[in-house]
Amino acid sequence: MAGKSREELQDVSRENIEYIFDYMKSKLQVVNTAAVSAKSFDTDQYEELLDLYEFLCMKESFSMSEMQSIVSELGKLRKKS
Repeated sequence: MAGKSREELQDVSRENIEYIFDYMKSKLQVVNTAAVSAKSFDTDQYEELLDLYEFLCMKESFSMSEMQSIVSELGKLRKKS
């Protein structure tokens, strides 16, 4: 599953955040899509989200510990309500 390049996603925008999250949900085969919602993230965390996106693009599959780490990292990046 090929995603967009970093260059294609260089502009910080809600649209690009939505794209990144749609890709993440598909790549990680997320069942509970509400748990991974682009609305929970601000553009302030864009570079970190883009780094995580690039990591996901490089790998074909993920171990359980990698998936837990990814979810943990997303939890850290989530905006505070």
